[in-house]
Amino acid sequence: MNAPLSERLPNVVALGGGHGLAASLQALRRVTSNLTAVVTVADDGGSSGRLREQFDILPPGDLRMALAALCGDDHEGRLWADVLQSRFGGAGPLSGHAIGNLLIAGIWERLGDAVSGLDMVARLLEVQGRVLPMASVPLDIEADVLGADPEHPDVLSLVHGQARVAVCPGEVMEVRLVPTDPPACPESVEAIRQADHIVLGPGSWFTSVLVHLLVPELAEAITTTSARRILTMNLVPADETAGFSPSHHLEVLAEHAPTLRLDTIVCDPTYADGDPDLPRHAAALGAELVIAPLRASDGSPRHDVNRLASVYSDLIGR
Repeated sequence: MNAPLSERLPNVVALGGGHGLAASLQALRRVTSNLTAVVTVADDGGSSGRLREQFDILPPGDLRMALAALCGDDHEGRLWADVLQSRFGGAGPLSGHAIGNLLIAGIWERLGDAVSGLDMVARLLEVQGRVLPMASVPLDIEADVLGADPEHPDVLSLVHGQARVAVCPGEVMEVRLVPTDPPACPESVEAIRQADHIVLGPGSWFTSVLVHLLVPELAEAITTTSARRILTMNLVPADETAGFSPSHHLEVLAEHAPTLRLDTIVCDPTYADGDPDLPRHAAALGAELVIAPLRASDGSPRHDVNRLASVYSDLIGR
């Protein structure tokens, strides 16, 4: 028999990739152990890109970072997280590869199933929660970018690949996935449908956040679930959204996912205060705007895990 809602920990799904998702997961595991990470699989650079090309597998890097974020805070947990994130040096064929990427790729090679492999790594590391890919196949990102060629700032260019889109000059106008109708990971769709709360962001807006809404089955689950939807904004506009106000971020989100409605948008005051239009844009998405300190105390553009956990605790505990 299922425990009454008041007697069980909230079921939370966090979506994203890279350092943004890692920060969110580190905060959320202080709130609940009933936690699932749904992770982007479009990375085509670095160690992930090399393994993806060589073995025709999902890029493991963002999945590895999510697993490391869910490792425990005791000595063993922190040691495992450090091992996963460590990279080989030198100039040989292993140079630049993350140890965790090779572990995941090796287990996938042995089991032949991405989800079973990730579950095995999670058991090995005794992580708090589950890590799943957002799609069952590796994805590519392509974007229409205005001014990608600095010598022709008014020309719209097609930029292909997550690694290139993330750092290309100019303004990203639209992103798409290749293939355009990829199969969602069934376990990820089911996790969203069973969730009490969904957390989207922070992270690279076009290449880590919006892409989840471009997988049709996943987008349908996100937009129709009865779970409360929380969007966590970035702290500063950088790289692919350089110069964007918080409102512009929300405009882009609405353009790529017109049917999406949110319950809460969380933003740090150092970013929100300069944008008088932010409350109106939040309301247009159906969301309550929560302005709360999230930035690291040293002033760097990093989310403070404890501050983020405090906000999530207040929202998820309602």
